[in-house]
Parts: sequence; structure tokens; C-alpha cells
Amino acid sequence: MRSEFRAIALLIIFALPAPLQGAVPTYTIEQAVAIAQAQNPEIAIARKKIQGARGGWIEARSGYLPSLTSSGLYDKRQQQSETRLREEDYNARLQIEQNLYTGGAVTSQVGIARLNIEKQNYELEEIASRVTMDVRIAFNELLLNRAKVRVRQDSVRVLDEELKSQQQSFTAGIVGKLNVQRAEVALANERPQLFDAQTQLRNSYLRLGDLFGTDARPGADAAPFEASGELQYQPNHPDLNECLARADANRAVIKARQKDIEIEDQQYILDRSALRPHVRAFSGYEVYSERDPEVGQEFNYGYVVGINATWNIFDGFATKGRMQATRARRQAAVEALAAARRAVASEVRSAFFDLEQADRVLESETRNVQTADEALEIAKSNFAAGLGTQLDTLQAASDVTRTRTTRLSAIYLHNVALSRLAHACASSAEALDFGSRIKNAKSENRNAAQAADVAKPPGKLSQQ
Repeated sequence: MRSEFRAIALLIIFALPAPLQGAVPTYTIEQAVAIAQAQNPEIAIARKKIQGARGGWIEARSGYLPSLTSSGLYDKRQQQSETRLREEDYNARLQIEQNLYTGGAVTSQVGIARLNIEKQNYELEEIASRVTMDVRIAFNELLLNRAKVRVRQDSVRVLDEELKSQQQSFTAGIVGKLNVQRAEVALANERPQLFDAQTQLRNSYLRLGDLFGTDARPGADAAPFEASGELQYQPNHPDLNECLARADANRAVIKARQKDIEIEDQQYILDRSALRPHVRAFSGYEVYSERDPEVGQEFNYGYVVGINATWNIFDGFATKGRMQATRARRQAAVEALAAARRAVASEVRSAFFDLEQADRVLESETRNVQTADEALEIAKSNFAAGLGTQLDTLQAASDVTRTRTTRLSAIYLHNVALSRLAHACASSAEALDFGSRIKNAKSENRNAAQAADVAKPPGKLSQQ
């Protein structure tokens, strides 16, 4: 199943349009998830652990199968005291052995190996889900920082044009030097915000590249790939109780902790088997020498068959100690399962509350953006009519940029909370949308256009 998913992911990657020579590839969020599933180092390590667990199962299964062994001995004494024994001694045996009764040891070993495979599969599922969440968060963070860079670039451009306009008005004697200085301060205050947004964008590329399992090229200034799309908001109204039920039933980390308990149960049977007899049947062919001439000829051969049984009557309480340790580990595994359930429930609630908060902030900031736009228009009109000051206009413009940036951050926090909730419930974001659906592609495109529009600052401050 996992190999099929990996093959599908690789097909998605290689099915991407081949970029021109030297061009930077562009990925959608789903393509980014597929690349991470195929190349992420943590997922690769988890797959190797599954292979190791399968090797352990093959080893444990060997207890059901017969074993074939060969042994031999040859020695010759250089000198020996007066004796009638021959100087040479040799033997060779080819023997097949089969377990008849092991007190449950082989059965429990096979059971432990099988449970380990299932546990490692759940561990891989949990890691793959977490990496998917991390990729979605990092992708949305990249879109957020890229949008912030555009907002800050537009704001710097507008403030730079305002500074030039005030300098021309000062030269013409229309305004005083104070207006020019205020415009210079506003522009100087905005530029560090642009520099910070550009740095955050570079860091977003690095984080997403780490999740892809790709190495950053030394000395490369350009991004190794591009993210397709814009930061968008899609309403999603999950139900908390449904999310908690899904998480408890589907979360891989809970299933892995349940396998830990089953493994300790099988380990207890394995430990207890040391108190019971072990019986093995053997058969083979042997060639051997007889050192005493009076007993018989030197060279002998023939078939051998028999039963070998062992039973530890007293081992110094070693088995008792192992069984006690196993019982303690089982109790610890039960506590770990309860802790995992509590942690998953807390993770679901935390993501759910963050999602609700992001929706409230987004609703508030959407209205706030409209209010800031109206305030800017009023400030510009008052300034043009001589009823306001340039400082009022600059402050209103700064408020517009800040509210639009805050709205972008609210969309990002909504998408992050939704990705976290999907991971916590071991479901997709679409499966959690119980209360709302996107009606059609037209409404979705309209919402995306509105989100892009409110993120764009005004063309210039002097417009009426």
C-alpha cells in the first residue's frame, strides 16, 4: 500500500510539465505534498524501519521451519603416551532439526514481529500526515510572505511617489519643509518592513525545501522553485465532537500505542516460555572415526535420528525478573495510550479553537479594511480641502497597509489551523467541512479575487 502511494506520488511529480532548460519549476500545493511524500527524509527513514520490521518477521518465522546444519571435526596428535588409541579423530554430520514444542516461544516471536510491522506502518502514516501538514503550513506561509512583499513594495512605491510630490510642492513654495520631512520619515519607516518581508520569504523557501528533502544550492540567490496560486480563504465549519470522534478512531499515533500493548502481551508469553520444556526432533547422516581399535573399525557412518528436550528447572529467577519487567512495560504502554489519546484530543481542540479565532479575526479585519479605505478617502479629501493635515493622510495610509497585512495573516492562520485540524483528525480538510461547501467554481474565484483586492494598497495618496 505504501509503495503504491509512493509510486503514485512519483508519477505526479514526473507528470508535471517539463520546464524549459534553466527555468524554475512551479508547484501547486498538492504537487508540493506529493514531492514531500516521495522525497522527505523522515518518511524515507520510516519506510526503512518497515523493511527492518519485515526482516524481523522473516527471522521469527524461521522457528516454524526446519533448520539444516552441518558440523565436522578433525584432529591428529603429534605425539602421545603409550596407548592403544588411534592418533587421528574425525567426524562430520549433516543434520536437520525441527521444533516440536517451544512453550509458545515461536508463536509469540512471530506475533511480536507481525505487530512490529503494523506499528511501523502506523508510525509511517503518522509521519506522512505530519509532513503533509507541515508542507501545507509552509506553502501557505510562503504565499503569505510573498503577498506581504507585494503589499510592502506597493506601499514603498506609493510613499516614494508621495515624497517626490511633496518635494515638488516644496520647490514651488506650496508646502513647507515639514511636509517633506514627514514623507521622508514615512518612507524610511516602511522600507525596513519590506526588507523583513523579503527575508521571511527567503526563509519560507528554505523551510519548504527542507521538507522536500532538497539541498540548497551554494551561492544561489534565486528560489529553487516557485509556488503557484495565491493565499485564499475558503469557509470551513467542522463540528468539534465529530472531529474528536474521527481523531480517536483514525489517528495513527493512537493505533501505534495500541500495538505497543499487544507487543508486550506477546512478550510476556515469550518470557513465560522459558519455564516450559522445549522439544526438538532431529535426523541426519554422520561419518565418524572410532579411536579405540578394540571397539571397532576406524571408519564408521550411518543415519541418526532422535529427540532433544530441555527444561530449565531453576534459572536463578531470571525468567521471573523478565516477566516482571514485561508487566511493568505493559502498564507503561497503557499509560502511554491514555496520554496519546489526551494529547490528540487537546491537539484537536487547540486547532479547532485557532480555526474559530482566525475566522473571527478575518471577519473583523475584512470590515476593518473597508473602514480603513473609507478613512483614507476622507483624510485625502480633508487635506485637499484644507481641513486636514498631511500627517492625517500618512497615518490613514499606514492603517490601510497594516489592516490589509493583518487580513492576509488571518487568512494564513485560518489555513494553518485547518491543516492542523486535518492532521489531528487524520482526515482531509474537505472531509471536515460539515457546515459549508463551495457552491461552484465561480463563487470560489470571486472570493479569491476579493481576497487579492483587499490586500492591495491604494495607487497613490494624492488621488481624490
